Amino acid sequence: MTLPSLVYTLFLISVVGVFWTLESLQARVWLLVVASLIFYASLQVQYLLLMVALLLATFFIGNAIATPLDWRIPNPRWQFAERGWNHRRTSLLWLGISINVALLLGFKYLEGLLRWLGLELGTADDGTLARIIMPLGLSFFCFECIAYLVDVYRGSPAALNFSDFAAYKLYFPKLISGPITRFHPFIDQVEQHKPPGLNTAVEGLWLIAYGAMKKLLIADHIAILVNLSFDNLERAGSADLWLATFAYGLQLYLDFSAYVNIARGSALLMGITLPQNFDAPYFTTSLADFWRRWHMTLGDWLRNYLYFPLGGSRQGLARTCLNLMVVMLIAGIWHGNNWGFLIWGALHGAGLVVHRLTQVVGKTVPTLKAFWTTVPGIGLGWLLTQGLVFFSWLFFRLPEPDRFTLALQRLWGVPTDAQFTQKVYIESLGFSFGQLLLMLWGVLGLMGLTYLVRRGFKLELSWPVKLLLVPVFSVLAWLLAPAETLPYIYFDF
Repeated sequence: MTLPSLVYTLFLISVVGVFWTLESLQARVWLLVVASLIFYASLQVQYLLLMVALLLATFFIGNAIATPLDWRIPNPRWQFAERGWNHRRTSLLWLGISINVALLLGFKYLEGLLRWLGLELGTADDGTLARIIMPLGLSFFCFECIAYLVDVYRGSPAALNFSDFAAYKLYFPKLISGPITRFHPFIDQVEQHKPPGLNTAVEGLWLIAYGAMKKLLIADHIAILVNLSFDNLERAGSADLWLATFAYGLQLYLDFSAYVNIARGSALLMGITLPQNFDAPYFTTSLADFWRRWHMTLGDWLRNYLYFPLGGSRQGLARTCLNLMVVMLIAGIWHGNNWGFLIWGALHGAGLVVHRLTQVVGKTVPTLKAFWTTVPGIGLGWLLTQGLVFFSWLFFRLPEPDRFTLALQRLWGVPTDAQFTQKVYIESLGFSFGQLLLMLWGVLGLMGLTYLVRRGFKLELSWPVKLLLVPVFSVLAWLLAPAETLPYIYFDF
């Protein structure tokens, strides 16, 4: 049951229909729990008990952390009791964090460790160890669990009912790839008992149709070019690899943002607003702004639960730069167990450090600070930012050292192979290199036009227009999708 699909559409209609016919709040909450379990079981039933076990552990640890100190303790013993209570809470917090981190790193890195030890992975039939498949949604699940435990430790109320916490953690629209959501804003919306108005319902349908179009009509078609190019590195020329890297950056954004659109649209039909995850990140002029508008809930998580606890920018410039680098290296490690992800994180960390140093220099050199606000400065900032972002996607798409090393060797001065051009561009895609480049720039141009209309002119489509476009986008996505729908890229993370 994937998003979007006919099966998911029927499932969503059924859940939404039953949800709004139930009068009892607890019945609605349990409906979300049961529906989410069915949804996950349709994808990876073998890991369902694991996810439930992690859910139970986080719930009980969270309640233990939040257990208040008994204020009836006699005065002379109160300070001693408080010290013991705080020590117990801290130990429980680290226990909960350790369980989540160990489980996450275990699935991400156990396969690499076994390979390093010389144990080959394959299929159970050939006598080797079976390939380790990571549970879908585990990264986002663990990040939400850690955020919940830290929030409770910092003073937020713990979940009173297990059903509330289970509905929040397992909620099927966001379960696999986010957006990362906090407990209290989520459960407060579930408890409102307020059906969505016409505008909200249309917005939900619009987001689902818009996301389906981005995924099936654009991202999956771009993926054909990307896969053909990177699967034939030995024959690809320098221009081909630059084109494929540019295409992958667009595919990744469209693919991931499409999932978030469908997730947010599905939730709106149940009166729940999930946080946004993207805000035109490819039109930012600094890497810091890029990370405020790319995978926004992950960026917020990294800031609140890593960067600020490390000291943020409060302990001097050198410590600030170190914190930025550490956070981005951890972000790279989170994405996978290959060197390419670590290099990707290091590139972004270095870019953030350079941006911070530029800001510091700008305070003492007013002309430099003023330059970045001029048209040439804005243009240069955009080129430098997006150049780094798109170049780093090469390591994201080819994280294995032998693959990205070969790609780097062929990025400059390698002519296009005639057979590559014939097989990939002419026979498989039916377009020339120039036509494909023009189409990709057209996609970026449409994204830029949308951004200009929405942010520059403050214009939005009205709900009647969105309602009319819902069937149009849905039919186009259905009819013009590739023969094989590709899994979402972030399902791997």
